[in-house]
Amino acid sequence: MARPIRIERVGGWYHITARGNERRAIYRDNRDRQHFCELLGKMVSQFNLVLHTFVLMDNHYHLLVELREANLSRAAQWLNVSYSLWFNRRHGRCGHLFQGRFKSVIVDAKQWGLGLSRYLHLNPVRTGKLGLSKPEQQRMRAGASGAPEAAVVRKRTSQLRRYRWSSYRAYIGLAKAPEWLECQTVLKLGGGRKGEERRNYREYVEAALREGLAKSPWEELKEQVVLGSQEFVSGLKEHLTGDEREQRGARRLREQRPDLARVIRCVEAVKGQKWEEFRDRHGDHGRDLVLYLGRKVCGLKLKDLAQSVEAKEYATVAMAVKRFETSLKKGKSPQEEYRRVMQMLNVKM
Repeated sequence: MARPIRIERVGGWYHITARGNERRAIYRDNRDRQHFCELLGKMVSQFNLVLHTFVLMDNHYHLLVELREANLSRAAQWLNVSYSLWFNRRHGRCGHLFQGRFKSVIVDAKQWGLGLSRYLHLNPVRTGKLGLSKPEQQRMRAGASGAPEAAVVRKRTSQLRRYRWSSYRAYIGLAKAPEWLECQTVLKLGGGRKGEERRNYREYVEAALREGLAKSPWEELKEQVVLGSQEFVSGLKEHLTGDEREQRGARRLREQRPDLARVIRCVEAVKGQKWEEFRDRHGDHGRDLVLYLGRKVCGLKLKDLAQSVEAKEYATVAMAVKRFETSLKKGKSPQEEYRRVMQMLNVKM
């Protein structure tokens, strides 16, 4: 399996997370959680970084950090190893505590710093018991569920504000922020007059308890490790490190993706027909190939791809992509069309 891209940039913001091995708990009681927070303070000092947000859940954690040195891997590895050794000694266990390496996403702070902090802070209440599971969130975004009852909103709000093991209470003034936690930068991203930042942030976060989130930040990830615009991605290329034979994602970030118009021209050349001739021909290999490459090579979201090809619903595009994936495994004709188009696009298969 290809190793994840390593992008370590001074001044960069990163979301870091690690999950317990086999999804087991990494905190058994509040003493465990307290010690982990003590290690966060040491990590901030020892590795000279800024910690903007933290959330501790039973079997995983989330951090939003800003680097002052290119030392993300060393800091995250130190944190996980230090805590694992302490945890194992305290509980008389051995073996891995965390499931593999930590995961990290580099974040465009101006575009996503505020929204990502909200998403992370909502973790303690994003549960099925409170009607905020992933399926329920999807129904809320689609308008398929009504507004929650006032009693439900109060319960969600109360639980969020009482949750001790995140930075949210410090953000809204219910607890004193430890010296190792930086709140002001994100609060300023929320705007408002001086002295009103905490209230504005609280209203911004807690509005999601009534209305749901418009989208998950993870829906906007590029190559699974970048949260930001295409311009932001372009600015990261010089910071990519590691062996590209092991990091295909790094190579893809360095290369310019072909746009859909170029894909269509190549498919037209292979088929010997104009796009308009086969665009609306249901089940046509050429049509399905365009949609498949638009998704897999151009990196377009289903909704945007549907608009680009004038499809009525993005579900139509999803079905075409799936259909072509199936035909690639079985038919020689679609395999040959795919091979020729990929050669013309100069994209490695």
